[in-house]
Amino acid sequence: MPTPPAVHRLGGVACIVLALICFGALDTTSKVAAALAPVGLALWVRYLVQTLATAAILWPRQRLQLLHSRRPLLQGLRAVLLVSCNGIAFVSLAHMHVGEFSAIVMLTPLLLTVVAARVLREPVSWLRWACLLGGFGGTLLVLRPGRELFQPAMLLPLVLVLANTGFQLVTSALAKADAPGTIHFYSGLGGLALTSLGLPLAWQALPLGSWGVLLLMAAFGACGHFLLIMAYARTPVAILTPYLYLQIGFGALGGWIVFSHVPDGPALAGIGLICVCGVYGTWLTGREIIARSRQEAEQSSIAAIAGADEH
Repeated sequence: MPTPPAVHRLGGVACIVLALICFGALDTTSKVAAALAPVGLALWVRYLVQTLATAAILWPRQRLQLLHSRRPLLQGLRAVLLVSCNGIAFVSLAHMHVGEFSAIVMLTPLLLTVVAARVLREPVSWLRWACLLGGFGGTLLVLRPGRELFQPAMLLPLVLVLANTGFQLVTSALAKADAPGTIHFYSGLGGLALTSLGLPLAWQALPLGSWGVLLLMAAFGACGHFLLIMAYARTPVAILTPYLYLQIGFGALGGWIVFSHVPDGPALAGIGLICVCGVYGTWLTGREIIARSRQEAEQSSIAAIAGADEH
């Protein structure tokens, strides 16, 4: 018996919330790891854990079916984008607090809705463009380029937003073609292959505690991305997007617990502006999709009636 749509959507929402908790913990542990290990070594450990864990859990049940992909080139592109996103995030977190970093990365949903609309050649209202500009205004409040503590490396999250937008679009497309386990396995395997190329240059001996941090970071990353794929496979992007802003709260909570950091007044204002513009922009997108669907349904009904009249 097929799963009722409402229950299916609820499962997707539950997956996305759990994924964001993992991502908040991932950002926090990544900031710790950035002070303990080279970026190449940290990423290699992450993908090694993801690949081994996915194979150990899914191979006994799926066997060769785990390797079957309808979109192998898209799988490779997703792996490249994931490595790029992770590398940029790791370097960014070495120079920024977790809450502020998470807020800037949350420009991705705003850019995602606009890019998706442009790719599909759908009109974008001026209100949605205003939300995107408002989100960037919030980013300026968080970064404040003229302030004393500003470093050029703090602009890296903006590059991450672009890479992450592409990653989310590819993930959404793959979720319609391949099984979640297959996507997760190939992302880990592709990332492991890419980071292994630079491992001889990045390798260094680490204390046992540092290895523990790297393994914990890897576990959060593997769980978060598997849950993300499960969410996209169950629920449309437009429904899930507003929940992505919970990651700002989880990131700020992790920064407060581990680093005792609370964003200052201007940064909090910027974070709030990003959240408001993001959630409102997502609501506008959903409203436009519903209105467009109704219009198409009405046009189809009129066409059907006209066709019947001709007969």
